[in-house]
Amino acid sequence: MLATLVDQPFEQEGWLYEVKWDGYRAIALSNKGHVELISRNNKSFNEKYYPVHQAIEEWGINAVTDGEICVLKENGVAHFGSLQNWRSEADGDLVYYVFDLLWLNGRNLMDVPLIERRELLKSIMPKSDIIRYSEAFDTSATEFLAAAAQLGMEGIIAKQADSVYVPGNRTRSWLKIKTNKRHEVVIGGFTNNEDSPKLFSALLVGVYRKGKLEYTGKIGTGFNDKMQKEMLQQFRPLISKTSPFSGEIDVNKPSRFRPNPPHATVTWLKPQLVCEVSYTEITEDGVMRHSSFEGMRSDKPAKKVVAETAFEAKMVLNENEGTKAKQLLKPSKKNERKSLLNPTEKTQVKKINGNELTFTNLSKVFWPDEGYTKRDMLNYYYQVASYILPYLTGRPQSMNRFPNGIKGHSFYQKDVTGKAPDWIAQFPYRTSEGEDKNFMVPENEAGLLYMANLGAIEMNPWNSTIKKPDNPDWCLIDLDPDEGNSFRQVITTAQTVKEVLDELKVPGYAKTSGSTGIHVYIPLGAKYNYDQCQLFAKLIATEVHKRLPGFTSIERMTKNRKGKLYVDYLQNRPKATLAAPYSLRPKPGATVSMPLHWDEIKPGLKMKDFTIKNAVARIKAEGDLFKPVLGKGIDLQKILKGWNVH
Repeated sequence: MLATLVDQPFEQEGWLYEVKWDGYRAIALSNKGHVELISRNNKSFNEKYYPVHQAIEEWGINAVTDGEICVLKENGVAHFGSLQNWRSEADGDLVYYVFDLLWLNGRNLMDVPLIERRELLKSIMPKSDIIRYSEAFDTSATEFLAAAAQLGMEGIIAKQADSVYVPGNRTRSWLKIKTNKRHEVVIGGFTNNEDSPKLFSALLVGVYRKGKLEYTGKIGTGFNDKMQKEMLQQFRPLISKTSPFSGEIDVNKPSRFRPNPPHATVTWLKPQLVCEVSYTEITEDGVMRHSSFEGMRSDKPAKKVVAETAFEAKMVLNENEGTKAKQLLKPSKKNERKSLLNPTEKTQVKKINGNELTFTNLSKVFWPDEGYTKRDMLNYYYQVASYILPYLTGRPQSMNRFPNGIKGHSFYQKDVTGKAPDWIAQFPYRTSEGEDKNFMVPENEAGLLYMANLGAIEMNPWNSTIKKPDNPDWCLIDLDPDEGNSFRQVITTAQTVKEVLDELKVPGYAKTSGSTGIHVYIPLGAKYNYDQCQLFAKLIATEVHKRLPGFTSIERMTKNRKGKLYVDYLQNRPKATLAAPYSLRPKPGATVSMPLHWDEIKPGLKMKDFTIKNAVARIKAEGDLFKPVLGKGIDLQKILKGWNVH
């Protein structure tokens, strides 16, 4: 059912008013868990807007609903440009505003009055941030339209409360009223289309920002022949050979609406004239949509015409008018990262931290037994970026690359000289042969995802940063079992490390390795060098071995351990790397190196308790348990002076 456009609001009894959501119309057909989400022209939205499709599946109703798919800005207003550019949940908050119910449990509701259909719809709405009920308001159309304009919305829809649903028809029972915005713009030129009888085809206009005239689009409607003649008289003395705009303008560039535009020539003008324009919205690149000329303005100097900021509001109904105020806008929940990359496209381009990354081979299976793909790995690192980055930022990396998954050929890559893009930070080193090379140093999320895209399944940072390369931020004990050791012995050894640290009154933080062992970190605060750090770790390892001589060893050479669990303190050396907290591991099950509470280190703990599938939920629930590792650090001299371990 389609709405008829009218030019202004009206006041009449028996009408309901809804927001005209600026998105794509979509019908959802849901029957016994099978869902089809289709557009107005009968195209499937199932894959393109997969979060909506999944949310309707979870809703589980047997019904047909009508609504609008939108992407919301931070203030809760739908933004059409963002929807057009939407490829995954990283591109914005996708919602499905449902405003009508056509079938329910086998019953055709299209002949039921609208107000009754909406009551039924409201009674079955799910608790979902994606599927939302589109409120209707029994209020003044004039007031409601004004409020929608203040909020920066496209317009409102007026519907007769007792109307039936007529599919496919543009009916007068539903009316749409648009809210065009208006402001002044500076005229910087005009175009003439090839073979056009008009004196000019469009005005090229802009606004000033920081002293420069920025292009905001063309105005091609709103003036008649008489107005054009009068305007040309004002234009002629201002004709210029150069463009007044700060950037280049391609007036012949095809658009979605005009893929083959007529060829146009441009006449530039000195930026002295001002006119008023109405438009529906400003796109993300600063260009007006649906602009129309409203008249010349002689009351404002061109240099004073700057970009306007829309007024924001939260409430659209005025309590002073006797109507209970209702909150119209509901921004989506924040800090809920989901997918960076959508489930279907094999290659996707994303802008991360201002840098364009091309993600390739996304459907390649990296964990064959479980079927997890490269896309799954990248989405995981996108979701945990804020947790893992503190342990990666500013630290040279030794990349362990698995371009064909965990069962394919793998190799370590330290040197990125001439191989990484310019925006990747690098840290120099010299090989034993005297060659000058460079480590990669991630600085942000883009660096993390760049490494993952190369097939670096695990993240292996230095213990120190490039700011203090000789001073590790932590001291670590790596409990590395041999084939003859049980994981229960690893647990016992970790508990013994905790006993020793408690006696020394030294804080320690443990995590699974994600492979076979457990890592224990002690915060140092980058106050000591690697020799001091390693010596301290050796003292702890020696004490632990003394208490568990039967199955532990501190011998470096494997042949000298005789199948015993290695309490490794030698990882505390320059350039040594270990899997970071929250890092995936190239192991069966797609395990994660997961920080633990000490009381979790007990019999029953398994490495596969923490995998790519459940790690994100745990991290969100527990927060960063490792955060103190990057804190102030221990007083090593004080501890050694009082060493009295039994």
